[in-house]
Amino acid sequence: MPEYRDDFTDLETVESQRNDLIPEEFPEGPYGTSLNTESLGKSSPWRKDQRPPNQFSYENHELHEGIKRDYPGEDDYRNEPTNEE
Repeated sequence: MPEYRDDFTDLETVESQRNDLIPEEFPEGPYGTSLNTESLGKSSPWRKDQRPPNQFSYENHELHEGIKRDYPGEDDYRNEPTNEE
C-alpha cells in the first residue's frame, strides 16, 4: 500500500517527531523473558523518511552549525548511519 504524502511539509520539529524512531530501553525484549528474535525490532514497514536515532549526533544540525565540539576530532557529526542497508 503506498504511503500517503502531502504536497506540503510540516515544521521541522514535527517531521522529526514523525520520522525519528525512539530507542528502546531494552532492545532485546522485556526483562526476564526468553529471547524470541522473530518479534524483536520494528514491527511495521519503514516509511520513506524514517530513520533510527543517532545518539552521538546533534538533533538539529542547523542550530549547531559552526559550533565546535569540546573533544578534539569529533566535529564530523554528519557521519550518520542510513536505513538503506
